[in-house]
Amino acid sequence: MSQESPRFSPVIALLAVSAMWEAQLAAVLRDLGISTRKFGLLGHIYAEPGISFSELARRSHITVQSAHTAVKTLVDEGLVQDATAHAGAASDLNVTPKGARVLTEARDRLAQLDGALTQRLPKVAASLDGIRAGIV
Repeated sequence: MSQESPRFSPVIALLAVSAMWEAQLAAVLRDLGISTRKFGLLGHIYAEPGISFSELARRSHITVQSAHTAVKTLVDEGLVQDATAHAGAASDLNVTPKGARVLTEARDRLAQLDGALTQRLPKVAASLDGIRAGIV
């Protein structure tokens, strides 16, 4: 390995850009009382009512234990209902009407950020769409 640092790293550049936009998303979600992680979890639960904790964890790239903890917080905040009868039973997670309202508003705010990124950096937005198309 060379002693000289590379002048450009695509990985570092992507991480820097990602951090900047994640901070902006976090800022617009803050007054809704959700983080970017809660936004993602809420979206998964809304898209697939009754989703298992294992599947929720897999899709969110977190541990099952973290999924349980996060869902408990969403339940406590009135955004999700967990109708699971007892420990060990299959989950029965559903977004509450309050959760659906928060999710709709969060999605609207995300769409505004997406529009701002596309307007300010159209080539980046097009590249990201191409990457998404190739890996999703």
